[in-house]
Amino acid sequence: MREMIKMVVVLTLLSAFSGGLLAAVRVGTKDQIENQELKFVKGPVIMQIFKGASNDPVKDRFKISDGDIERIFFVGIFDGKASRVILETSSSGFADTLGLMLGIDVDDDKIMSAGVTTHKETPGLGAKATTDPSWITQFKGISVLNEIKVTNDGGKINAISGATVTSRAVCLAATDAGKIYSRLKPQILEKLKDFTK
Repeated sequence: MREMIKMVVVLTLLSAFSGGLLAAVRVGTKDQIENQELKFVKGPVIMQIFKGASNDPVKDRFKISDGDIERIFFVGIFDGKASRVILETSSSGFADTLGLMLGIDVDDDKIMSAGVTTHKETPGLGAKATTDPSWITQFKGISVLNEIKVTNDGGKINAISGATVTSRAVCLAATDAGKIYSRLKPQILEKLKDFTK
């Protein structure tokens, strides 16, 4: 009986130590992982959406608390004015979660451009959301204040052939971004004042 108690105590101590070590490694590498993700995954999409900006939109960013979530907004300066932001949202795609960056012009509340950052959609079908630039350009000029849907659901976005689930997921993420933007617009406008030259 004593040996059994001794083994349970040793196992408990080893488990607690291992768990603490893993937590410390996660906390210690969190910033590095975030920077790598920003540089190699989100950065190229941000630069594509804000092509022609006079600033570095990956570096020029701010955070706003949205309940328990801290939202990151990337700033685009055009003609000396900070009037465009990008925010990231996500929704469930065909295979897994799909991440979307949405560029918004705060002067007219319209979408500038969009880009899928992360996905596990089927190559040749749902993956066209990232590889087919003509598909993603359909979002340009649409009001972010309205619900965005594919044409099968009464909207303006033509679904990717054979990938309606992915198309709906992108539209859902864009609609979600619009709701976040609408809710936080006063704070966004206030923060943008710090970037206007």
